[in-house]
Amino acid sequence: MNPRRRTALIADLSLWAVLVLPVLAVERLRLSEPASVRQELAGLAVLGAATALHRRLPAAAFLVAAAPGIAVASSLFTLSYGCALAVFAYLMGVRSAAVRPALTAFAVLAALGTGKIALRQVDPAAEWLVLMGTLLFGAVFPWLAGRYWRQRGELTAAGWARAAQLEREHLIVADRARLRERARIAQDMHDSLGHELSLIALRAGALQVTPGLADEHRTAAAELRAAASDATDRLHGIIGLLREEDDEPAPLAPPGETVADLVERAADSGLPVRLLSTAATVTDRTAHRVVQEALTNAAKYAPDAPVTVAARQEATATVVTVTNARPDRTPTAGGTGTGLLGLRARITALGGDFDAGPHEGGFRVTARIPAPGAPGAPGAAPATRPPRRTEEFARARRTARRRVGLAFGVAAAAGTVLIGGAFTWYAYSKTHAVLTPRAYAQLRVGTPLADAASVLPEREITDPPADRAPTAPPAHAECRYYRASGELFVPVQHFRLCFTDGGNHELVDKAVIPRAGTAEQVQEEEREWAR
Repeated sequence: MNPRRRTALIADLSLWAVLVLPVLAVERLRLSEPASVRQELAGLAVLGAATALHRRLPAAAFLVAAAPGIAVASSLFTLSYGCALAVFAYLMGVRSAAVRPALTAFAVLAALGTGKIALRQVDPAAEWLVLMGTLLFGAVFPWLAGRYWRQRGELTAAGWARAAQLEREHLIVADRARLRERARIAQDMHDSLGHELSLIALRAGALQVTPGLADEHRTAAAELRAAASDATDRLHGIIGLLREEDDEPAPLAPPGETVADLVERAADSGLPVRLLSTAATVTDRTAHRVVQEALTNAAKYAPDAPVTVAARQEATATVVTVTNARPDRTPTAGGTGTGLLGLRARITALGGDFDAGPHEGGFRVTARIPAPGAPGAPGAAPATRPPRRTEEFARARRTARRRVGLAFGVAAAAGTVLIGGAFTWYAYSKTHAVLTPRAYAQLRVGTPLADAASVLPEREITDPPADRAPTAPPAHAECRYYRASGELFVPVQHFRLCFTDGGNHELVDKAVIPRAGTAEQVQEEEREWAR
């Protein structure tokens, strides 16, 4: 047998053994009406069937477990099967997430109990209140406790699953950070080396057109320029594939190099570039990257066109403008544009503005880069809200707790009212239907009802144990039943007084209905009352 099934079988047998104990104990201690051996065995078999069903059909198992109680007492209030009723109600809440089967089972029990109360013609108010109280405290409350335990387990499992998911996401973020750092290094290599190779190509071009240069040197300079240009393209094809346009820029500028230093190096390489405004004070690395990319494009596609660089540092932003005039000859074929696209995405992500396009026959690049902490810049107002999934989990947990607490509160209030009313009515109806043994002994057969009324209590017993009466009542007689003691919740003797239907309503028969015991005990008690 599967170890899992073996464990479940042992657990079910243990459960059945525990539920059988109250049945056997109540019967042996005579705490309830005596039952035959056949009835006792039938009750144990029913508990076994409920135990076998509770894992697959929890609602059906609950109804099966309630069957002995509803058969013995219409109010479900039994010492023998009350424990089983509560246990299977709890298991129904633990094992079933659906609410409708449980509510249907409760409604079925309420209908069966109400119907049996109506057929027995007993005191309906007291019996129905006891039925509702037993159903509430013996079934609904345990079911709610089971649902709470199940939901608590589900929320705990969901919390651990969420923690595991967050850990996985953390590892993914760490891996992505490592990949992003590698991509930044590749981007740094591509852009920086591309810029330097462009300047090398520019210097080779200037060397190629130097007057008085020998033809072989001129050819070597042309080949050097072509090799530098080809190296730039190959660098873009090999390393440029690793670029991520939506990531933050890597620190591309050499340590301490300003925009002015970058422009000066480009001018020393032969690019006709000059500074405007206060570019010498700009050290922002993103601004450095914008100027570097613009100068690289100018050196590659319009090497003879003059270039102007204007950059200024403001209180909330850095503004950079790079403009190259109309070239003297037709520009070479354009590139892929990935550098400008990457700059646009980067600066837009920072909350700035970027524009690049033709300008008066040439080309202009304009970028406005917000300073860190400025309105609209990342980091200006760091988000403190937890992730949406964490909020949803916490909200679901709070909602479940509120619903369970509300259900328990409503059920407790209703149960208190029902149980309090049922106990009050039960105590009143039982204590006001007591005929003392001395008064019973004084009554003689033939006494008119009018004379006996002075010693009779104001109420009668509506659910007498008539089946335990030693003799059948006389034909055509009206019988009344009274309790011999005012004790509550324990079996007591009852008295049966039968009066004629017509005439003076004389007493024609009197009998003692014993509690669970022997006939000899009853006869001894009658002799004691007679003395």
